[in-house]
Amino acid sequence: MVSVLTHTELEVLCVLIYKFTSRVDFSFINCYSPEMKKDVSFNYPRILIAGTHSGAGKTTITLGLLSALKEKGYSVQGFKAGPDYIDPSHHTAITGRFSRNLDTWLMSRDVCLELFEHAVGDSDIAIIEGVMGLFDGCLSGTEIGSSAYLSKILNVPVILVIDAKGMSRSAGAVALGFKKFDKEIVIHGIILNRVGSERHYNSLKKSIEDNSGIPVIGYLPKDDEIKLPERHLGLVPSIEQEFSKTVYQKIGDTMSKTVDIKKLVDIAFAANRLPSFQKTIYSGIAEQYPLRIAVAIDEAFNFYYHDNLDLLEACGVELAYFSPLYDKYVPADVSAVYIGGGFPELHAPLLSSNTTMKESLRKAYKNGVVFYGECGGMMYLLEHMASFNNNSYEMCGIFKGGTRMEQKRQGLGYITVRGLHDNLLCKKEDVFKAHEFHWSSLQHIPENTCYAYEVIKGDTDKPRPEGFFTSRALCSYVHVHFASDIRLLRNFLESVKIASS
Repeated sequence: MVSVLTHTELEVLCVLIYKFTSRVDFSFINCYSPEMKKDVSFNYPRILIAGTHSGAGKTTITLGLLSALKEKGYSVQGFKAGPDYIDPSHHTAITGRFSRNLDTWLMSRDVCLELFEHAVGDSDIAIIEGVMGLFDGCLSGTEIGSSAYLSKILNVPVILVIDAKGMSRSAGAVALGFKKFDKEIVIHGIILNRVGSERHYNSLKKSIEDNSGIPVIGYLPKDDEIKLPERHLGLVPSIEQEFSKTVYQKIGDTMSKTVDIKKLVDIAFAANRLPSFQKTIYSGIAEQYPLRIAVAIDEAFNFYYHDNLDLLEACGVELAYFSPLYDKYVPADVSAVYIGGGFPELHAPLLSSNTTMKESLRKAYKNGVVFYGECGGMMYLLEHMASFNNNSYEMCGIFKGGTRMEQKRQGLGYITVRGLHDNLLCKKEDVFKAHEFHWSSLQHIPENTCYAYEVIKGDTDKPRPEGFFTSRALCSYVHVHFASDIRLLRNFLESVKIASS
């Protein structure tokens, strides 16, 4: 007599096979439901790709791995350590799943764990791209903000990327140093980047394995054709690169030949359970806000933490996406307009010439719509913008003054902000963490301007004013992640609710 398994019994069998053998094609793992993963102590397969330093090649290796896994049929969830917006856009373009940021300076331990578990959902495997070097953090002398600290929080295996250009036997010393620097971090494997030849690779591999005992699981050869273009804020976002998919494919195909992908999968699936944590973000949402909010998305404005958008929707908000570059009007019947950061300076002529959109935004503001702009969004909401070549372009004029692109960076890093007045995001004296990254400076700001915030800690400890506001509008260089302080989200939605009532 043949026994037919129920769906639940089949799921249990799948998990048991996973737990007791590594000789399995895990492409079937989508049969697991999120509930099943938790009920059977599913371990959330995951690895963290870290580098010895910024520029070692962890982004390239991460994109290649995402592409190779996607090609093999895995549903892959990407993550980025730190506050970067651009790398996650490339993750998303490859996987078809929105990549998320996990930042141990902006967020608490429990919040990082909650956002990870919430996003990983029904994916087969999670790939987390680190930030800077493995042990580099927020310049405070601690591990806060580092890939190493995130790896401890998530209990995730680490794969170290070493830039092998100009290196041979010394690679063993580098690997040994990283292994011994922090005994709580276990480096499960090393991938070498920019390797010159097979002979070069064998020399590097021998030195690393003989001196550190860490297995070398592959390499990426030096090849200018698999390099993604950069500019003043880093990599060019995926939304602007027509050729990106070809590059992703090439990196993935190469890594499939030169890296032991199965070994990486085995390491990911051998990860221990997530540590226990308290849920306070998504599960802490009590009140619903039946609001409709317009969100700017195009080549000029695409810097959003996707959890910010998810949290708005989790609070009952309907998001209406629009393009300040190409659309003529703001979406109808919206209570607020949210314009994130991006590269408006590179699209200033088109933004300026789209007069119907600018007039639509001005009319919406006059009619009571709430406006919130971050960095690039602020540049668009001011009166004018001067590009790198000093050409000036008219913007929306919701606030007085303008911006000018400079030849060097004007702001970068984590900041601590205190409210000077009640505004859309915070109350007077509220303190919260944020981030800034911009090459523009403010110009022609009226002397009697009343500022929303003051930055009390950043690149210097000297407080400085920041942010323009009215009762229904706020814009500044400050980038916020709602999960870093859920009060910011609640204050924003309450402000929109009041203004629309």
